Amino acid sequence: MPSLPSLALLAACLALAGCGRYAPDRMASVATGFASHQLCGAAFIAGLDPEAYWAEAQPPAMRLVDWALLRQVDRTRGEVRTSLAGLGERVAVLRGPAGCMVLNGPLPPAPAPLPPFGPALLAEIAGPAPVPPANPALAAALETVFAEADPDVPLNTRAVVVLHRGRVVAERYAPGYGAETRLPGWSMTKSVTNALLGVLAGQGKVVMQAPLALPAWAGDARAGITPDHLLRMTSGLGFGNSLGAGFGDLVSPSSQMLFADADMAASAIAAPLKEPPGTHWEYSNGNTQILSRLIRDLAGGDEAATLGLARSALFGPLGMHSAVLETDASGAPVGSAYMWATARDWARFGQLYAQDGVVGGRRLLPEGWVAYGASPTAGAPIGYGAGFWTNQGESAAAQRRVALGMPAEAFMARGAFGQFVVVVPSRQLVVARLGHTFSPRAATTAIARLVAEALAAVEPAPGSHQ
Repeated sequence: MPSLPSLALLAACLALAGCGRYAPDRMASVATGFASHQLCGAAFIAGLDPEAYWAEAQPPAMRLVDWALLRQVDRTRGEVRTSLAGLGERVAVLRGPAGCMVLNGPLPPAPAPLPPFGPALLAEIAGPAPVPPANPALAAALETVFAEADPDVPLNTRAVVVLHRGRVVAERYAPGYGAETRLPGWSMTKSVTNALLGVLAGQGKVVMQAPLALPAWAGDARAGITPDHLLRMTSGLGFGNSLGAGFGDLVSPSSQMLFADADMAASAIAAPLKEPPGTHWEYSNGNTQILSRLIRDLAGGDEAATLGLARSALFGPLGMHSAVLETDASGAPVGSAYMWATARDWARFGQLYAQDGVVGGRRLLPEGWVAYGASPTAGAPIGYGAGFWTNQGESAAAQRRVALGMPAEAFMARGAFGQFVVVVPSRQLVVARLGHTFSPRAATTAIARLVAEALAAVEPAPGSHQ
């Protein structure tokens, strides 16, 4: 039976009847869109039992209304249908190599066949079998990150891969998961967006400091917004803050964009300017979705060209054959949040940045691009660069991570609920950690300790007696 607080919260949300983002059906669509997308990905992309996955992966805010969430997984049709107390019905559909899409209108045509993967340029990181740590200290580090020391704040670690000098030196998976299990990166996908922009910059198709000059922004102050502003979250657009996760997401334009809009970038482009471009930092998925449309347009203008670019210029050369970059109905990638890949392939992505954008003697990212992504953005209290979180600079969060043992040079792809790919270039260390940790502080503490202990185990600092 639902608790009185759960009933009160749901009633309060549904009582805010109105139009726009406060309409009950649109608010409910955030919860149902989130659920249908995750269940679809678990069942058809990750190959996991969707209900078992949902039981461990739903965040605390969803648990309060889970009693009202009706859900149906249709394996024959490759779709998931959800509603919340009869409101906000959403259907997520598997679209082959384009992953799952939450329908907010007609089902787009089936994705065009993607080109085959070419030869991988990145040297193979491991054989087919999981690599147990040979170093006792490294084994102890993995044991700690999989242990549940505090039952009130579970880590729910599901996969860890440690790369040192391009080879897996340790990996571990929770029961039911393995080296072939694709997992969602959430906002780690923003770092993939950084990489795709780097590819296009290397081709001379985008200049990060040049104004976008979108037609919708002609004649107003938004015309001065650059790709760099968007990647660094300093566009000044008033489109909601995407750092939190709670009931406020029901009315957040950023969250409604992900789960209730067919053309995600269109919603973000229409946002008003709240601050002059380049003067104010605010983390918002809308920034990255505008960049995702830019990537689509520069790649060729449609879904097939966009996914083809990702496959030929990034995933193929890195050997990331498991990567599923999902798209919206406009054919643009959901570059703010929606890529699934195995933990090994997330680590391969980190290795590209550990090697300064060069693999197999071929430069995939322009010279200086990796340093650009890791360079701190002024005014970002979390320690944010250009599509990556960073320990460089003087932000309070960066200093805390360093105090916890993570090197000051480190930078990372980071996603909601404890997804990390941490890169320490000078030590050639990459650590990928994926799971369902709903305390950002606990997730940060755990990854910092894991990185510090992994470094001490595999490459002791000069002067150490290990």
